[in-house]
Amino acid sequence: MEQERISVGFASSSGEITIEIYKQRYVIQDCELFVRQLILVLGDQLDHDSAAIQKLDPEQDAVWMAEVVEEATHVWCHKLRLAAFFSAMRHFRDELRERGAKVLYHELSENSDNDRGGTFSEVLAFTVEEQQPERLVVLEPGDHRVLQSITEFADSVSIPLKVVRDNHFYCGIDEFQEWTDGRKRIILEDFYRHMRKKHDVLMDGSDPVGGEWNFDSDNRQSFGKSGPGKIKAPRSFQTDQITQEVIQMVEKRFADHPGSTGDFDLPVTHEQARALLRDFIKYRLPEFGTWQDAMWTDRPFLHHSRISFALNVHLLSARDCVWAAVEAYESGAAPINSVEGFVRQILGWREFVRGIYWQQMPEYIELNALECDRDVPQAYWDGETEMACVRDCMQSVIKHGYAHHIQRLMVLGLFSQLLGVHPRKFHDWHMAMYLDAIDWVSLPNTLGMSQWGDGGIVGTKPYCASGNYIHRMSNYCSGCRFNYKESTGEDACPVTTMYWHFLDRHRDRFQNNQRMKFQLKNLDRKSEEEMQAIRERAEFVLEEFG
Repeated sequence: MEQERISVGFASSSGEITIEIYKQRYVIQDCELFVRQLILVLGDQLDHDSAAIQKLDPEQDAVWMAEVVEEATHVWCHKLRLAAFFSAMRHFRDELRERGAKVLYHELSENSDNDRGGTFSEVLAFTVEEQQPERLVVLEPGDHRVLQSITEFADSVSIPLKVVRDNHFYCGIDEFQEWTDGRKRIILEDFYRHMRKKHDVLMDGSDPVGGEWNFDSDNRQSFGKSGPGKIKAPRSFQTDQITQEVIQMVEKRFADHPGSTGDFDLPVTHEQARALLRDFIKYRLPEFGTWQDAMWTDRPFLHHSRISFALNVHLLSARDCVWAAVEAYESGAAPINSVEGFVRQILGWREFVRGIYWQQMPEYIELNALECDRDVPQAYWDGETEMACVRDCMQSVIKHGYAHHIQRLMVLGLFSQLLGVHPRKFHDWHMAMYLDAIDWVSLPNTLGMSQWGDGGIVGTKPYCASGNYIHRMSNYCSGCRFNYKESTGEDACPVTTMYWHFLDRHRDRFQNNQRMKFQLKNLDRKSEEEMQAIRERAEFVLEEFG
């Protein structure tokens, strides 16, 4: 046996780590055989172009995938979320095998006696003991907790670990750090323009196509009294045998989890995901920009794409999504405001929050700038409330594991912030209830943007508003027993009451924030008698949603 010493380096949150590897070479009957790599493919890495498997040698390497109880229960996961992940994973497993790869797959069954362990490390340990791999390879995980678990496991069994850059994203973790170094401000707008220029997306030389970097002023329209009208329903998908088996397992094994799988209608293969993208580009993108912030009762999808689950588990390529939209603009099929708004979400915001996540973790998840301590309201699990806005949004979440970005931020996120819910608890709830929630994208959006738990790292001001905003952007208030104009009395809108209470209790904290001056001036116009009445009503609301 010969040995050759090599070095493998990979980035971590603490800097550059180098692992020394001894590559063993065995000679058997004049044939050289290298001990294989065990390539770990996680549930949000279902990409055939993944850098971790691009150079897979089916004669020497093996892919490892696992459905793990720990990942299904560390937050109280929606049944539809579990079924979507497990079905997509099993379909990807079969696609890999059809391509000639050896896939070692741990599948959960209705009977827990068949499990090889309850945690990620326990299941992986079983395979490592059985296969004796020379090294482990994994694409950059989307969760710091998972990366830490894999790293600690590799150390515990003294097996080298190689972490490979995830080329699904435009911007690498190290690249984002380089972009932020030395900057006085780190905001989306600057990063977004940088990405547009670097990747030549919607650019006319050095200028933005259409003469503007964003068209937000065109993209904040409400439907008005006439409503959204008829919109073609999103592409639907029938469940095959694999999905049906997963649904049966989830309904039996995770029977006490929220939600239901009865309305399963999700893409679980690359082909289905691409079909959903094409459907959005053709039928909803042209109007997406104008109405992307609008809401309407019993209309959860409207002009939105519904591709976020497929995109975040890598069934869709981010680049394919961006260029499909750009091509729609260039062909005249969609206007610039819609295309730019969609591109901004993927090339801008999605890449920005991932950079923030890896730059700030692991300390970020513990931040609680507003010192909140309340639990997520029960209505956020069962949808039972007299508040029409919260009820409608939660009915969508319970049924579909989905609500579009304004329903998340300016209804459910807004009311949670105003109540003073602990940002980590709100994040855990979001991870449990939404199909598309992966830690890297969920945490900066929930703890940071929605709850302002990071004190301004993601957003320069809290996204706080009264019931008037919800009235302006939806028809929820017309069918609600509460009056969005009122902050006191039995008919007062809980959002409006808690908005003024929020400003009142955080007045000192925000008095030097230039973007909060207008709101605080409005607060100052209220008499002490009116504020006392608001405080008393707020105590009632807090008890009601305790």
